[in-house]
Amino acid sequence: MLDAIQTFLAVATEGSFTAVARQQDTAVSSITRKIDTLEADLGVKLLARSSRAIRLTDAGEEFLPRARRMLAEMDDARHVLADLNADPSGLLSVTVPAAFGRRHVVPALPTFLAKYPLMEIEMHVSDQRVDLTTQRADVAIRIGVLPDSDLVATRLAPQRRLACASPAYLERHGAPAGPQELLTHNCLNYASTPIPTGWWNFPELRRTTALPVRGSFKTDDTETLLEAAIAGIGIVHLASWLVCDALRDGRLVSLFPDSSPAAASSGLSPNSKGGNAEIHAVRLPGRSHTAKAQLFIAHLKEHIGNPPYWDLPELGPAG
Repeated sequence: MLDAIQTFLAVATEGSFTAVARQQDTAVSSITRKIDTLEADLGVKLLARSSRAIRLTDAGEEFLPRARRMLAEMDDARHVLADLNADPSGLLSVTVPAAFGRRHVVPALPTFLAKYPLMEIEMHVSDQRVDLTTQRADVAIRIGVLPDSDLVATRLAPQRRLACASPAYLERHGAPAGPQELLTHNCLNYASTPIPTGWWNFPELRRTTALPVRGSFKTDDTETLLEAAIAGIGIVHLASWLVCDALRDGRLVSLFPDSSPAAASSGLSPNSKGGNAEIHAVRLPGRSHTAKAQLFIAHLKEHIGNPPYWDLPELGPAG
């Protein structure tokens, strides 16, 4: 059936039995037989044929992305099986968001490279989302709600946001008793669009939009927001993985420690507006470095732990 599926994809792309037959150096009748066999196996018509054109039926449109995924997963399996008996070696390209990469991916590298001494890591650090279909990268770390795609995604951790302020700010202005009182405080904001998922959103307020806080400082860089909060300028609402060190050493104080930002607690689905984003490692199936990518992702997942080490103040990284 795989051969027939490959032929179907080729015909869907070219829109012609003759062109595909020419590419495969075979008779047109051989191509049509493969399509006929596939349609008989599936019990539906995939292609509508006329003397002038070939087009996908509704069933064909529905089957097309699934067919692509099936072939990609088969290629994936071939690469993994081919690498089973080989020591992982060579280059692995990884792209990471800047702050998360520096704080939580780089610390995982020493033990990974010690375990697989024949491997090399090439890391690209950027907050711009890299398109793995056009730019060569074996693994990408993504923070946010993942759109539907052909990428294989592994969940690494939830994305929890904490409202925090420095002891100096709280001494001058007092601590808000609840999220609603943030409207009367100096809140430090993100300057660019789109605003990250869950920004100034609190489950106990049952809101699906951000709390309309205001403040005297905004920037398009989350690490700068962190430093501004530590300096005592105002209150921030940042990811727990970003503020964890400042919370542990007392430079920041969590304002609502008993508030659970989990989507389940708010009654929101993980993908709803205001629901929690998550942290994933994604890869494109069918790449030649699949086995190495899977090893790296598994190591990173173990390093982060469950729950992630940054949400456990008494613990350091696992593994």
